[in-house]
Amino acid sequence: MTTDVFSPRQARALIAIADTLVPGWDGVPGARDIDIVASVSRTAAHKMLPRELRELKIFLDLWDTRGMGVVNKMGPRRFSAQSQARREETLFGWGESPVPAARSVFQGLRSLLIGSYYIAPGATAARAAIGYLEAPGPLPDAPAPSLHPIDLPAGRALSADVVVVGSGAGGGTAAAVLAAAGLDVLVLEKGGYHDDRDFGSGELDALTTLYAGAPAISAEGQFSSFMAGGTLGGGTVVNWSTSFTTPEHVRAEWAAHGARQFAGDEFTRSLDAVQRRLGVNTDHGRASSRDAILERGLTTLGWHCEAMPRNVLGCDQGIECGRCGYGCRIGAKQSTVKTWLQDAAADGARIAVGVEVRRVIVERGRATGVEAIGPDGASVTVAAKAVVVAAGSLQTPPLLRRSGLRNKRIGENLRLHPVTAVAGVFDEDVRPWEGGLQTRYSTEHADLDGDGYGVIYETGPASPGAITLFQPWQSAAQHAADMRALRNTVQVGVIVRDTGSGRVTVGRDGEPVVRYRLSDHDAAHMHRGVVGAAEILAAAGARSVRSSHQNRVDARLPGSLDGFAAAAQREGYGPARCMMIALHIMGSAAMGGSRETSATDPDGATWEVPNLVVADASCFPTPSGVNPMISIEAIAHMNASRLAAHLA
Repeated sequence: MTTDVFSPRQARALIAIADTLVPGWDGVPGARDIDIVASVSRTAAHKMLPRELRELKIFLDLWDTRGMGVVNKMGPRRFSAQSQARREETLFGWGESPVPAARSVFQGLRSLLIGSYYIAPGATAARAAIGYLEAPGPLPDAPAPSLHPIDLPAGRALSADVVVVGSGAGGGTAAAVLAAAGLDVLVLEKGGYHDDRDFGSGELDALTTLYAGAPAISAEGQFSSFMAGGTLGGGTVVNWSTSFTTPEHVRAEWAAHGARQFAGDEFTRSLDAVQRRLGVNTDHGRASSRDAILERGLTTLGWHCEAMPRNVLGCDQGIECGRCGYGCRIGAKQSTVKTWLQDAAADGARIAVGVEVRRVIVERGRATGVEAIGPDGASVTVAAKAVVVAAGSLQTPPLLRRSGLRNKRIGENLRLHPVTAVAGVFDEDVRPWEGGLQTRYSTEHADLDGDGYGVIYETGPASPGAITLFQPWQSAAQHAADMRALRNTVQVGVIVRDTGSGRVTVGRDGEPVVRYRLSDHDAAHMHRGVVGAAEILAAAGARSVRSSHQNRVDARLPGSLDGFAAAAQREGYGPARCMMIALHIMGSAAMGGSRETSATDPDGATWEVPNLVVADASCFPTPSGVNPMISIEAIAHMNASRLAAHLA
């Protein structure tokens, strides 16, 4: 991606803001000293919808003007003409504004610009100062790709028994089940195909090739990012290999919504089949430094701590594993690329990448195929007897709407695992970017009200680009101090099982618009988790802890955490008050027993079009409460098995 994403005027404003946030330290070049515009351009072009990028450009056009100087209470002077101290004061003012929209603008800029700085190819000195090793590149003896995607000829109509939209946990599993039943299956994936020999690049390359892009700044400022895979294999290629089965109380809850098989043997068989195929085990659970600290704190408190089940075979559980969120170089992670898609291809399924499905063709109440845009921008039409949609909980509802479906429940019931983190700084050398992705967890506070809703505690690898998602910015000096301490820092993630919900609608451009606001009840759960994470870190021997609130909430240790808890409560968890991301996006086309209360029926089929089946996390009636990969694959396995029986 070239720097011409932004005009010269916009680029100058961007550099002025970025260099205020990260002017460099201890001989480390600042944002102005590297090609920050190129890194931001590539990130923004990938991460933002066209409408979001247009809004950013308008903002940058206005930012470094005398008029904006008046708005920023600097008088009729340009932002770039101010001192570093005055520029910092201006930006921090946006971050602590009483206006949620202003805070959201700041957090969007902070995340985009600081993140782009640390992942820029020219930021080697910054990464070296932290202690983070440069990307090793692909392994020289990495095997050749084992799948062979087909080319889709422009202007030529294709046909299949079943078209599967998406290739991740849902689509990949469904494709294998349908192909094994003897059906002619065509898998259409929007992303590209990347395998072992493509992994090992830097964060910039990985984030813009392996992760899904837009929407970037959504949900009314509640989250700084929605995290989802964007390559063949979807999230299973980049996730942290955590492989929880669906909890029994969640299965009962889902069954009560009208899809009663969730509580029965049928879903159990699918869960078992998935865990066998992925090789789920606890044999690759050597604790990273992060997880050793998590376990130490939990054990000291007498709280629950258990080994994490993972879908890996031959994992090194060290440096390779720590980078595996950007693709596993040694092929240990059992993604759908390594499992279900291999099975599907062996049974004759065809796979095409770089194909964006825009509409399911519906004629006389039946799905008869799809219309798509191929890699070259040309239209592609595929005729089919049935269509399986597994585009993810943000993209499945817009696809159904663009296809003419009108059920009011499509896009409703958006459920998430809102995530924040508490950081603890230790005297020991942690190197939080190394070691097993996740090997320990705690459900100590997973049931705060007696109804199965609460928080779980996990850690995760903290690379320089990713760390900024949960790192508030108060000043350049404080930011530099936090980054210098990164190699001694552990972040304990607080993962909330939400009781509230949001919705996904379709904008005029046909793309998703996300509405979500954390409920007061869920905010209370998150607060309990923030305090709990601080207690874990304190018990493990941290010398200080801090939350992810924009207005810094921290505590020196040893000592009481009462002041920390009170300050976190005062700051609250409203939009852009506390850094959060949305993990495990679920529920926007929920299965159930009635078209009045659900978007899909107990077969996973849409109520209006019975041979249009959904097979991804949007099927969840309520959030899984745990990392959902196994649950998604089991639902896809079950729904695809039912569809295969119907077609037979």
